[in-house]
Amino acid sequence: MVLCVQGGSEKLSDDAVEDTLDKVVKLLAYISDKDLFAEFYRKKLSRRLLHDKSSSDDHERSILTRLKQQCGAQFTSKMEGMVTDLQLAKEKQTAFDEWLVGGGRKLALDISVTVLTTGFWPTYKSIDLSLPKEMVEGVELFKQFYEAVNQHRRLTWIYSLGSCMVKGNFDAKPIEMTMSTMQATVCLLFNDAEELSFEEIKQRVNLQDDDTLRLLHSLSCGKYKLLNKEPATKTINKADKFRFNNKFTDRMRRIKIPLPPVDEKKKVIEDVDKDRKYAIDAAIVRTMKSRKVLQHQQLVMEVVQQLSRMFKPDFKLIKKRIEDLISRDYLERDKENPQMFRYLA
Repeated sequence: MVLCVQGGSEKLSDDAVEDTLDKVVKLLAYISDKDLFAEFYRKKLSRRLLHDKSSSDDHERSILTRLKQQCGAQFTSKMEGMVTDLQLAKEKQTAFDEWLVGGGRKLALDISVTVLTTGFWPTYKSIDLSLPKEMVEGVELFKQFYEAVNQHRRLTWIYSLGSCMVKGNFDAKPIEMTMSTMQATVCLLFNDAEELSFEEIKQRVNLQDDDTLRLLHSLSCGKYKLLNKEPATKTINKADKFRFNNKFTDRMRRIKIPLPPVDEKKKVIEDVDKDRKYAIDAAIVRTMKSRKVLQHQQLVMEVVQQLSRMFKPDFKLIKKRIEDLISRDYLERDKENPQMFRYLA
């Protein structure tokens, strides 16, 4: 479910947006798998926040307030943390800029860093990208600034979420291009090389095959062909060679180079399934800790009742989690009645 606050070319009024948000939250009351909705919503929210695609911060907070009232504070805690993170990140960026000026430091390239709290945001793929020298200075200075005031915290750079503004000096005219940090890293390789093979690009930027394929496809086979590929096919092969396309032109002076979309549905479902196992384990232990001894059917029903507000747990999965907790010495079966469980302190 994606919220759309625009209809055609006309922007909806604030009252119309609020009415739409009310309807969405009311609809959520009829959804059994609320945890699945929450994870998909968190993914979409993260994209809007990080890529500045949200129509209004007030509307984002408004629906979170409604969701909190409908489903409880735990349901929205991570989402609220994400919104707070973005505000704190703006303040930290201002402090970094002042730190640079105060220390008489001047960067060759402007850099803007958004610091995220690990527990709030979806899990992102961390890649040890070999940045071009033009970008390394800014990253190292921000790291120096951050660690000076946060001695017990460690930064992990998520380059797959970054974006850059790159100026391409083509034969026809210069064009400003917005692209991902990873795409920019590949493009800048051609400042020092006439031709590079697939393997050479992969090794120089330190990427896996699937990431290299995706990047090179976006730069040589997509709408904007910034690289010429040999042979000139529509698919990327490991034997391909690439050159910078000096003849590239476009009627616009500013363009955005898209990346092929990634289907995140499977990953979201896997993450939710993993979280459900933890939730069922916690519900079983919580129930047995208070009751000490309980019959199998009663235990299952109490666990279902506890978790039904967020999702309907599968009876077979509950049985598997009980067996797992027995193997880890949280519970034990009664020796005379195998349908009876005892809590082990």
